[in-house]
Amino acid sequence: MTPETAEAESGASTSATAPGTLPVPPPAPGVPPARPAAPPVPSCVPPTLSAVPAAPPAPTCVPAAPTCVPAAPSAVPAARDGGGPVAAADAGPLRFVVLGDSFSEGVGDRADGVWRGWAALLAEGLAAGGRGPAFLNLAVSGALSADVADTQAPRALTFRPHLASVVVGVNDTLRRTFDIALLARRLDRVCADLDAVGAVLLTACLPDPGRMLGLPPPLARPLARRQRSVNAVVHALTARYGAVHLHLADPAWTEDRALWSADRLHPGERGHRAVAGGFHRLLAARGLAHGAPPSPEPLQPPPTRTEALLWLATAGTGWVLRRSRDLLPQLLLLAGAELRHWADGTGTGPLDARADDALAAALAATMGR
Repeated sequence: MTPETAEAESGASTSATAPGTLPVPPPAPGVPPARPAAPPVPSCVPPTLSAVPAAPPAPTCVPAAPTCVPAAPSAVPAARDGGGPVAAADAGPLRFVVLGDSFSEGVGDRADGVWRGWAALLAEGLAAGGRGPAFLNLAVSGALSADVADTQAPRALTFRPHLASVVVGVNDTLRRTFDIALLARRLDRVCADLDAVGAVLLTACLPDPGRMLGLPPPLARPLARRQRSVNAVVHALTARYGAVHLHLADPAWTEDRALWSADRLHPGERGHRAVAGGFHRLLAARGLAHGAPPSPEPLQPPPTRTEALLWLATAGTGWVLRRSRDLLPQLLLLAGAELRHWADGTGTGPLDARADDALAAALAATMGR
């Protein structure tokens, strides 16, 4: 999901229930579906989405486990409620493919010297009786929506997945070339192609990096607008394709420092376990996860303050410099616009309206077909 760490360049609201537990978000008002009704869309969907037709509910089949390692066959559900047919005759193991950036690659959760992450943890609990599914993680740190659409998606389709996670967009918000209309078209194409081969889609909305990094308001607000637009597109596509959606943009999630790694941009082990547990709970409620949920308790201690400072002084500095060459000049211009509007008394209204108009146009163009 997410921006890069030092290791490689390229968010589930928690409640006060228990550490590492992600509650299922309350449903937001639905939109009259053009196809069979989809699962409820999370409550943070902006008003712009009210004109977006809902999509059919997601399929009823699933897969999962290590890196593209097939195991003993698991039962594959025979049919979907809507969309394309599932490969019911396939007697092989369930297949789980992961598309995205460093969030899904597992950055922040290192096990045995490699990134593990929420997707691998979730994979372990999809099939009952210890039977492992086939698991292929295509996510790469720093990936943009274009990388997912042009490089990862074709490989995912050849895998013929029963379950496919598509979580990307934060890196797009950190580029001067950010274009919400292009992002919406790319993600719609990816979701449509995976839906057509019978995959159940997993999606998530994510926190904006400005808030995670604690940037001053004039710098943070432009990034927040971008991430809100990305999340709105994800919510619309979730409704359209009946995806299993995990809401990861709430302050309760972002403000729990125990869930985050030293870089403040990626979940730590506890956070990845919380994400895996949240998806497992949602999948189990739809009859798509049959194994034990991942433990919420990390096996490794959280990063110390010294480790966090070391990251900021070494890898973090490199990340900031790389982003500065691409984003910072434009971000400073956007911050200047913020300050001018505050100075003339108009506040953020005009800038918010401009972002809302761009989002509405992107959704109309993408969802109107």
